[in-house]
Amino acid sequence: MNQIKTKNTLLNWELVSVNPNDKIWDWKDLFCFWGCNIQSVIGFSLIASIYLVYELNVFIVLLGTLIASFLVYFFANLIGKPSQKYGLPFPVILRTSFGVKGAKYFSLVRGLVGIFMFGIQTYFLSRLLSFLIRILIFSFDNSFLDHNIFLIFLFGLNIIDWTAFVFAVFFQAFLFSKSHQFNRSIIKLSAVTVYSGMFIFFLTVFLYDVKVTSAAFIDIFSINNLFDKNNIAPLITVVGTIFAYFSIIIVNFGDFSRYVKNDSELKKGNLSLIINLLIFSFFAVFIVIGADIFLNKNLENMERILTNPTDIIGKIDNTELTIIVLFFIIFSSASTNLIANYVPTQNILLNIMPTKLNIKNSAIVIAVLGFIIGILWLPLLSQIGILSFVDTFGAFFGPLFGIMIIDYYLIKKTNLDNKAIFSLKENDLYSFSNGWHLKAIYSLVLGFIFAASTIWNESLMSFHSFSWIIGAFISSLIYYLLASK
Repeated sequence: MNQIKTKNTLLNWELVSVNPNDKIWDWKDLFCFWGCNIQSVIGFSLIASIYLVYELNVFIVLLGTLIASFLVYFFANLIGKPSQKYGLPFPVILRTSFGVKGAKYFSLVRGLVGIFMFGIQTYFLSRLLSFLIRILIFSFDNSFLDHNIFLIFLFGLNIIDWTAFVFAVFFQAFLFSKSHQFNRSIIKLSAVTVYSGMFIFFLTVFLYDVKVTSAAFIDIFSINNLFDKNNIAPLITVVGTIFAYFSIIIVNFGDFSRYVKNDSELKKGNLSLIINLLIFSFFAVFIVIGADIFLNKNLENMERILTNPTDIIGKIDNTELTIIVLFFIIFSSASTNLIANYVPTQNILLNIMPTKLNIKNSAIVIAVLGFIIGILWLPLLSQIGILSFVDTFGAFFGPLFGIMIIDYYLIKKTNLDNKAIFSLKENDLYSFSNGWHLKAIYSLVLGFIFAASTIWNESLMSFHSFSWIIGAFISSLIYYLLASK
């Protein structure tokens, strides 16, 4: 669709309210959405580790997981409702709290994290793809990879790695930029496909030795020391860890909830997060236990358990199974990249340059920036501790959320002026001080200071998992005190 021809620099076809006829997401779509969020190598390793590696009581881990998922459910409903009601994405809703100009720059914080993580995740996705290419080449000619051309490296990548990386970057950009409806199809297909793959993997390890694997799985459900006061600290840790995993997607959840039919479907769909966590946790734990039995014939030494799916298939000498599992991991990595990184970044770029960018050329921008970040990851970025700086930018997310929620529900009483959101007139509702809302900015900075202190202050690092909540609480309290006057 052609861009809107207007002098108003805030309008863009992708940013305006969704046509009611296009609000077709229901709870099943959100089930797939939350499924894709957890269906990743990191999600698999995280779930398996907290259940098996750290020797925590399984019921404590389960309770912590449920508490964290209810927190995510509650916050997702709060932030998702404005976008669902008005059909507007995160950076546009942000204009109502920070001003039409302020929202451009403060939403950029989420965009910077998104584009950076898009590049990194694409790099690791391409590594999986390069492994798959090597396996396929080796299966046809086991001497072909001995040629000298494969020993030439640039930025730590040889010709196979470069081919896989370039393909991964631009193929993702091509697919994700087709349309929102197509992205919806990707999300649904990915969730169903990955769960199908996990079920196949589950059957593989289960049928290897049904009796032993089942007994080992049941044995982890011990009630010993269940009601010990020493379980309080581990419970809090599990809650913080699981919540922190989902926190990156909460603040811009409106980018997706804007397509949901109604509030009822939104709440039912968000509730499916809990179901997803239970299903995924069952598969992840059972697969890890079964694989450990298959590999080691010993479940007593928990430290030897492999929780990373790529490590597990690396130990299993089965080429066919390795290819199948790699395919599912690549699929899940791409869909997670779409939800957590690509879509938020695209909407923020469109919000920054609404008259110059569209869904197609913004994809080129994302692909080029992601390409640069990806090729620099191994030789430079991974060596300088860049992820600490990414975490620091992430410390803005909680405060942004807190201000948006207080502003929408308590200050504006859930009423927004759709026309004023796209207006640059000086005296319009969301112009504030020349397009900047100073009270919101002040609240954001104070909330950020508290949240970021859990990253850089050694005495507060134990609260790092709760930095999002801390920042949201501080900024929301300060903003309410300032804006309610």
